[in-house]
Amino acid sequence: MKAARFYDRGDIRIEEIEQQKLEPGTVRIDAAWTGICGTDLHEYLDGPIFVPAHGHPHPISGEDAPVTLGHEFSGVISEIGEGVTDLAIGDHVVVEPYIIRDDVNTGPESNDYHLSPDMNFIGLGGRGGGLAENIVVRERWVHKVDKSVALDEAALIEPLSVAYHAVKRSGVVAGQTAVVGGAGPIGQLTAAVLTALGVKVIISELSPLRRQKALDAGVADVALNPAEVNVVDEVKKLTDGKGADVAFECTSVQVVFDTLMDAVRPTGVIVVVSIWGKPASFDMHKLVMKEIDVRGTIGYVNSHPDTIALVESGKIDLKPFITGKIALEDLVDKGFDTLINHNETAVKILVSPTGQGL
Repeated sequence: MKAARFYDRGDIRIEEIEQQKLEPGTVRIDAAWTGICGTDLHEYLDGPIFVPAHGHPHPISGEDAPVTLGHEFSGVISEIGEGVTDLAIGDHVVVEPYIIRDDVNTGPESNDYHLSPDMNFIGLGGRGGGLAENIVVRERWVHKVDKSVALDEAALIEPLSVAYHAVKRSGVVAGQTAVVGGAGPIGQLTAAVLTALGVKVIISELSPLRRQKALDAGVADVALNPAEVNVVDEVKKLTDGKGADVAFECTSVQVVFDTLMDAVRPTGVIVVVSIWGKPASFDMHKLVMKEIDVRGTIGYVNSHPDTIALVESGKIDLKPFITGKIALEDLVDKGFDTLINHNETAVKILVSPTGQGL
C-alpha cells in the first residue's frame, strides 16, 4: 500500500510498504481522510521531535524512523481481529492516536493516561499512520462516529478533541467570556467548542482571512486585529471593564501571552494550548497581584466521546474549517508548503490516502 514516510527533517517520501498484520484486539481501518497537523509541520521543519530518530527506537512501539505519518484521520473498518466486540466491519470511525504502555490505566475514570511515561502518538511514534491506505489500531483507541457525520469532517475530530480538553481544563461555563489568542486551526476549533458551550468568544488574530473565517463560521462574536486596536482595552469594553474570564494562548508567541495576561480579569484563567519550542517569560508580579491561574494542556484524555457527541448533535459544524483536499502524492508540495509558506490562507488541509473523494 502507499504511505507517507518520515525519514528525517525535510525528508518525507511516498512509498509502497507492506500493510500491518491484523492481531487479536485490533481492527483494520481503511483511511478516508487525514489532516495535516501543526505537529507534522514541526517534524518536517525541526524534527525529529515526536518521531523516534533512526537508530533510537521508541521504548513502547519499538520503532524508529522511517515511520508512517498521520494522526488526525477518519476511516471505515474493513477487518475485525479476534476478541473485538464493540466494533463491526463498515463502521465509520476516528482514532484517539495514543501509544501508551500496557500497564497504564486508560479506563473511563482516568484523567491522566495522556501524561504517562513515554507517551507518544500513532502516526508519529510508530504503529502506522493515517497517511497510508489503511492502518491497524487497537480497539481501545477506536471511536465510532455516526454515519450522518461526513468522513471528511470526522477527520477533524482529533484536533477538535484537543480543543475540547483545553476548554475543559479552563473551567469556563456558559455565559462567561473567553479570549482566544490566535485563529489558526486549534484557535478556531477552541472557539468552536467555546461557542457550542454557550461562551462568548473574542478572537485576537493578525490575519484578516483567519479573522473572517472565524466570523463566517460563527465561532467568534468579535474578531480583533491587534495591529489596529488595543486588544486589552477592547476586551475590557466588552466585559464592563472587568476583563475576560478565561483566555487561550494558541500561538506560542510571547506578545500574545503578555496580552492575555492583561486581558483576563483578576482570578482569571489562561490556558496555554500551543507547543512552545523555546522558553517563555511572564510578569510574576502581575500573576500574583491578579491571582491568575496559568494552565497547560496537551492532547486529550477520555475526551473523544464528548467531542464526537458535540459534532453528532450539530452543535459544531466542522465543514467551514476544511480549506483544501489533496492527494497523498501532493502531501509536501500542496500540503506542507501551503501550510508553511501561506498558512494564512488555510485552516485544515485534508489528504486522501487512496485518492477517493478528490
